Amino acid sequence: MIPEAKLARLVDRFAAVEAQLASGSAGGQFVKLSKEHAELAPVIAAVEAYRTVARELEDADALANDASADAEMRNLAEEERASLKERFAELERELKIRLLPKDAADSSSAIVEIRAGTGGDEAALFADDLLRMYQRYAQLQGWKTDLLSLSESDLGGIKEAVMEVEGLGAYAKLKFESGVHRVQRVPVTEAGGRIHTSAATVAVLPEPEEVDIQIEDKDLRIDVFRASGAGGQHVNKTESAVRITHLPTGIAVAQQTEKSQHKNKAQAMKILKARLFEAERERQASARAAERKDLVGSGDRSERIRTYNFPQGRVTDHRINLTLYKLDRIIAGDDLGDVIEALITEDQANRLAELENSDAA
Repeated sequence: MIPEAKLARLVDRFAAVEAQLASGSAGGQFVKLSKEHAELAPVIAAVEAYRTVARELEDADALANDASADAEMRNLAEEERASLKERFAELERELKIRLLPKDAADSSSAIVEIRAGTGGDEAALFADDLLRMYQRYAQLQGWKTDLLSLSESDLGGIKEAVMEVEGLGAYAKLKFESGVHRVQRVPVTEAGGRIHTSAATVAVLPEPEEVDIQIEDKDLRIDVFRASGAGGQHVNKTESAVRITHLPTGIAVAQQTEKSQHKNKAQAMKILKARLFEAERERQASARAAERKDLVGSGDRSERIRTYNFPQGRVTDHRINLTLYKLDRIIAGDDLGDVIEALITEDQANRLAELENSDAA
């Protein structure tokens, strides 16, 4: 059983948040309260369902054990009690999962960075496949995507891409994509039909709200320079490219995708904030418990997480030993959700088991 005092605190907090929102909170406080309300609402709905079935189960227990009641009524109560016990167990597990400690950034939008790794032109083509996969997956989730930076290869692939994925909970789902993605297939440039192995690296960062991270102007060095690559006469005439360096950390971001220096600066700042926010999160996590790795891995960008084997039509996620034979639909983005949901389920089960073990101890 989940302690009633814990549920009561949640219900009280939800009521307090609703009252504060109704009183007309403004600015950053309103944003913060709205975010908390959105996170608490499904939890409170689960609490209400759990409490309702708990009461119904108590009533069925009382009637089934009431010697003075009609025998037929007791039999009906016994049958109802069996189904209610099953339903109660389901609701209890669902509620426990909802009560698990959450990553504070889970409700955030995300910045997705994709870079071609080993494999030359084939790795760049694969990186482009991954970009399209995430764009399609985001579309199916109802999220908005914006390509902040793109560096293309000669054969139509991409050396590097940075994309913003805007939507509630985008980071919570996409964070499991961080790591090395490996592809095994016959490259378009391979005349002998031999299978090659290439790789691309994905990094998913939570996009901070303005209230999450503040950057002092004195801590920034901003350089402007002429854009390179495709762009015609504009490339040679205008210093539209921007590089922003955060002096205390040495983190630098260069942007030249737009023809406007102002737009390039705005996009560079967006990426810089996400990288600084993630760096601070990693520092805090290290201070708390750096060595702990959960079931779905550390999210380390150097960690191989998934293999896409085209000759066999299979995708294997190495963290949870999941293999699916529908590579075409996954790489197209249509069924990527099957992999992500499996990772989320395993992560929840692992954390729930750890929580129950610690409670038992």
